[in-house]
Amino acid sequence: MQTRISPRFQDDPAIAEANAILRTCVHCGFCNATCPTYQILGDELDGPRGRIYLTKEFLAGTPATKHSLQHLDRCLTCRACETTCPSGVRYARLAEIGREYMEVEIGRPALERLERRALRAIVPYPERFRLLVQLGNIFKPLLPKALAEKVPALPQTLLTTARPTVPATRRVVALGGCVQSVVAPATEAALEQILATLGVAVDVPASAGCCGALSLHLNAHSEAHKYMRRNIDAWWPLIEAGSEAILVSASGCGSMVKDYGEALQHDPDYAEKAARISALARDPSEWLIGFVDEIPFIPEYRGTVAFHAPCTLQHAQRVQGVVEQLLQRAGYHLTVVHDPHICCGSAGPYAILQPELSRQLRGQKLDALQAEQPDCIATANIGCQMHLQGGTDVPVKHWLELVLTALDYSAHEPHVVP
Repeated sequence: MQTRISPRFQDDPAIAEANAILRTCVHCGFCNATCPTYQILGDELDGPRGRIYLTKEFLAGTPATKHSLQHLDRCLTCRACETTCPSGVRYARLAEIGREYMEVEIGRPALERLERRALRAIVPYPERFRLLVQLGNIFKPLLPKALAEKVPALPQTLLTTARPTVPATRRVVALGGCVQSVVAPATEAALEQILATLGVAVDVPASAGCCGALSLHLNAHSEAHKYMRRNIDAWWPLIEAGSEAILVSASGCGSMVKDYGEALQHDPDYAEKAARISALARDPSEWLIGFVDEIPFIPEYRGTVAFHAPCTLQHAQRVQGVVEQLLQRAGYHLTVVHDPHICCGSAGPYAILQPELSRQLRGQKLDALQAEQPDCIATANIGCQMHLQGGTDVPVKHWLELVLTALDYSAHEPHVVP
């Protein structure tokens, strides 16, 4: 693609990066075939190729409009286009730059600014988010259906089975997360208990927190970088002490941590550390598949599961087929899911900021997931888990919980885990 950059953007490293990405596009349009919003809306400007053209024209000097920004806002950043693109166009990074610069130029209405600021002020902070969820559950009967279905139930005290541990000979770091730590603490507990059986100790430093993805998606880049630096500071002593990996059980957060190196590449104090952190980041499935023959699975049929591979797992992290292997080894029969590459419509804050498109995508995804009437739907990201559960009575769980239930610890007495 031939490009021309407006003089007002000269000497801007981010625009130089965007220009390099634009030049890799060959206009083929293969990306539109896997773009969820293009499939629904049928508008060229609501597909990757159209959004690339909008960004190209903006960087060439064409004034941005609210309609230009609207088309970019409708993008889920699911990155299905990236796994389809034969030219390796880094579309997600280009869209991120385009949104940031267009928003600065034209601004947003006051209500949109307030909504985005509220998300950034509440979601990354577990105690604030927990209070919001508690209030949501109290007033849920009074809320409109579309809003009520977004309010997750807070977990009750978890009754589980005592699990013997093998003396730890290896250590890893885990990210507890913000939303997941409030509404689905069983996910992280399952990861720690599975790893304990393999002699792997898990450190979850309290000073680590939000991965920064929400702020980045909402164009608060400085804030996102602040979260990243805080996490690096929390993890670095553990890395220096010998931790072998950083395991992130929410795939959305995992894809963000894997991008720390790129996000902080121009930070003289953190660039090297961020690159190291990204190199150590793993989805738990990537780690556990190396121990699959050591995991004490009960060799029996455990039911039918439809697995929803989050976009952040299959497209951003390019981890495909690994969770499915672990679930099958655990004794679950996996259903065939039509169009597994299509986003469920969660996409971080997207379900709140673009509710109608999000609901349409969820409906399509649930039709595909429930086509063979599974006993359970499994996924790998808390956002997808909450979003899908809001539209179905079929249980939606993190795959780690399912793997945990398949381990052979039936001889041990139950105990309460707070």
